Amino acid sequence: MAFQSGASSSSSPSSSPPIRSCNHNVFLSFRGEDVRSNFISHLYKALVQRGINTYIDNNLERGEEISSALFKAIEKSMISIIVLSKNYAESKWCLDELLKILDCKEAKKQIILPIFFQVDPSEVRHQNGIFGKSFDKLGDKLKDNAKLLKWKEALEKVAHISGFSSAKFENESECIEKIVQEVSSKLPNRTCLHVANYPIGLESRVEDINMLLRIEFINETRMIGIFGTGGIGKTTTAKEVYNCIADQFEGSCFLANVRENSKPDKGGLVKLQKKILSDILRDPTVEVDDVDRGINLIQEKLCCKKVLLVLDDIDCLDQLQKLSERSDWFGLGSRIIIITRDKHLLVQHDVGNWIYPMNKLDPKDALKLFSWHAFKRDQPDNGFLELTKLALQYAGGLLLALSVVGSNLRGRDVPYWRSQLQKYQRIQHKKIYDILKISFDGLDDFEKNIFLDIACFFKGDEREYVTKILDSCGFFAYAGIKNLNDKCLITIDEHD
Repeated sequence: MAFQSGASSSSSPSSSPPIRSCNHNVFLSFRGEDVRSNFISHLYKALVQRGINTYIDNNLERGEEISSALFKAIEKSMISIIVLSKNYAESKWCLDELLKILDCKEAKKQIILPIFFQVDPSEVRHQNGIFGKSFDKLGDKLKDNAKLLKWKEALEKVAHISGFSSAKFENESECIEKIVQEVSSKLPNRTCLHVANYPIGLESRVEDINMLLRIEFINETRMIGIFGTGGIGKTTTAKEVYNCIADQFEGSCFLANVRENSKPDKGGLVKLQKKILSDILRDPTVEVDDVDRGINLIQEKLCCKKVLLVLDDIDCLDQLQKLSERSDWFGLGSRIIIITRDKHLLVQHDVGNWIYPMNKLDPKDALKLFSWHAFKRDQPDNGFLELTKLALQYAGGLLLALSVVGSNLRGRDVPYWRSQLQKYQRIQHKKIYDILKISFDGLDDFEKNIFLDIACFFKGDEREYVTKILDSCGFFAYAGIKNLNDKCLITIDEHD
């Protein structure tokens, strides 16, 4: 394994944990001076108490342009609640939010729920009355006819969307209760998977995988593969992808840790087949008597359903053949994500070109992730920079190692850091060792010997030279080295 050291950042440190790339059920758009201290604060509290992840912008002072972070929050939300109050249309910030929300309605089928708070929907639709006066004020200041026309059209559109009018309720609490009920009814009956406390580096990985999935291509069923060494972040990334897109399918299932759970003492493949069927069909009474019956049931029940299926930690072809042998087992538009340490399994299963190699975190993200675990902020504390570089060198961009080592060192003094890092250079942390050893244990005796010889004697040597020596020892070196590379246990220079 090649280790990389992280670089320090010159930007001011942040103590706010990064936002996950798919984090909120609801985005709240509102005019702060009208409703922040009363209606919005009560609505936000009610949504959160119901377990609904809700984004609220707490910036009291806003610049001229809407921030990219706010745009992302809108994009990653399933529902936007737009509280149209008397001064909403006086804020170009609010109106730009509205434009973005309507774009997401068209592009992402985002649900919009307008709340007409102490204004009549017709006032919003025609920009007259008290609501129209605030819009006229903005127009007098801005004098940008093209922009004003866009906002005017957006207000007309949102006023035609079914929502709630505060005037129709006896009191605020009744109105809020109805809004929360409506939001709850529109959210899927599905609990998101826990992904990570500090989702550093996830967003770019998720975007890359979504480019392979292309879920907008609804007339094809596609299998994609994610491969990489143990602890590199394959499962973490796949969970985030799953959380972000599962609601766009008729049914979904994240089948965790197939390697371990397919063992006979854990219930075997029959139990996994049953979970696929019960999760996707939302029927816990599904019965699977044996593996062959399970194969037939999956084909019969799911062949016309658009499903999302994630198979995590696949380590042999038989698992794939029993759980998702062919694309036509599933309906058009389905996506199957296969996670493995062995690239050759994906080739054997005819995944084709839809393969994503999971790389280590780059030095900048590795530093941030380690710092969050070790210091609860995105940069090292004073006096710990050089020791942090040593820790990053040890972790080598491996997500698991960065998390485990950072957490283990959190709150410790400098002498402890020095001592523990010296220990890590000689003795692998048990949690990291156990994860990496899984790949080694899956090798045959010849491959184990080849791996140990390369690790001890041939790191950095030419492949042809190493192959000749190992062949002379009767180790079938060419095939063995290729298998080690496919299983991400060694890396071979692309020019070698």
